[in-house]
Amino acid sequence: MKNIQLKICGMKHLDNIEKLAALSPDYLGFIFYEKSARNFDSQIPSISEDIKKVGVFVDASIAYILDKVTQYNFKVVQLHGQESAAFCNALHKELDYDVAIWKVFSIKDTFDFKQLTPYEAFVDCFLFDTKGKQKGGNGYTFDWSVLNTYTSSIPFILSGGIGLEEITDLKEILNTNLPIKAIDVNSKFEIEPGLKNIPDLVTFKQSLLTL
Repeated sequence: MKNIQLKICGMKHLDNIEKLAALSPDYLGFIFYEKSARNFDSQIPSISEDIKKVGVFVDASIAYILDKVTQYNFKVVQLHGQESAAFCNALHKELDYDVAIWKVFSIKDTFDFKQLTPYEAFVDCFLFDTKGKQKGGNGYTFDWSVLNTYTSSIPFILSGGIGLEEITDLKEILNTNLPIKAIDVNSKFEIEPGLKNIPDLVTFKQSLLTL
């Protein structure tokens, strides 16, 4: 079975972040987008260096992204807007070698994976989320069968409405040869936007380890 990593995204509250860090996820994501109910504008508590901090941005400037990477010591920049391959290239040149770039693409019923080709030289992972009204956190999954036509060698993160109810479906897709690097969870594990349900996440992580 694949060694699947876990990313928990969209935190806001310091004590909640500390409790999440105690679960030792592989990634914690912090959203910098004022239109999001999970927009982060606080300080990140001291957490283990084994947990990589991810800065999530939506059509932000390179200068703004670099400022936040420096301020919070992000190890991943997740681009959740309409960023072009040229933008990713320019950002790649400015980032330290150990800071990864993840580019998000939203999917509903169909997707042309050929549009990913220009990005492949500049990103470390793709992230596939559900196309909806919000920039993430829509609370429902897309049709994962679309991924059967994925041909890129770049690994990807599976996101979009994943909760405890999706464990069986996750087991099925993780048994394929798709290059899935991590599972990204958010709104299905929330008490309110930005406040995560710790017991449910404990259950999910334990289930993920057995897939």
